[in-house]
Amino acid sequence: MSVQAAIRRKTAPDIFARKGGEPIVMLTSYHAHTAALVDRYCDAILVGDSLGNVMHGYETTVPVTLEMMILQGRAVMRGSQHALVVVDMPFGSYEASKEQAFHSAVRILKETQCGAVKLEGGERMAETVAFLSERGIPVMGHIGLTPQSINTLGSFRAQGREEGSWEPIENDARAISDAGAFSIVIEAVAEPLARKITGKIAAPTIGIGASAACDGQVLVLEDMLGLSPRTPKFVRRYGDLGPAIEAAIKGYAADVRSRNFPGPEHVYGMKTRN
Repeated sequence: MSVQAAIRRKTAPDIFARKGGEPIVMLTSYHAHTAALVDRYCDAILVGDSLGNVMHGYETTVPVTLEMMILQGRAVMRGSQHALVVVDMPFGSYEASKEQAFHSAVRILKETQCGAVKLEGGERMAETVAFLSERGIPVMGHIGLTPQSINTLGSFRAQGREEGSWEPIENDARAISDAGAFSIVIEAVAEPLARKITGKIAAPTIGIGASAACDGQVLVLEDMLGLSPRTPKFVRRYGDLGPAIEAAIKGYAADVRSRNFPGPEHVYGMKTRN
């Protein structure tokens, strides 16, 4: 009798070990069926709070709840087999205290069975990252442009454009890495800054709009497939599925209105009387 080998998922230590090596490939997913596709080519799948934008039509990620993240995290875990699944901690689920963050993160890991969580913030979140990491919760950091802070940032503008503004972002990266983050997303920062950070910290960096200087890249799946109505300027579209989907829907609607559908005799092999 043959014994099927157990399928092993990538883990946070696997991603950490990629520092300076083969680039880390990461995409978002929120559904079982897209997760199955992404899983074939990616090292990690991010169940991002960007689901608030691309699934629910919110202008920002702020309204996203812990329950929403857990629900979609479960779906992605069911659809994937190999990639490390990382679930975003939504706004309001971790900022109040390191204890609040621990309880929220435990819920995510227990209820989704994912391999790690992600939170936004630099130096101010270093104590929380250390608290979680020391208690067995792998944490992916997120610095630079932090979308959950949109109400204080004022807009989704790039960070670190001028060299004089680099120091706070560098300090954020160092603090989160030293606190035990196994990787750090760097969003919308200039290439020289991303390169400098990547060369100075132990944790691998995963860029989104932060150039190829990072140790890996992540994009929102719907953005790179051309399904989002508005995409950041840094996104390279690898598909343009929006028009194709609209054309298919248009064709379906036309068939319905013209009653252009196969009858039961075609579908089920039924014979009809004359």
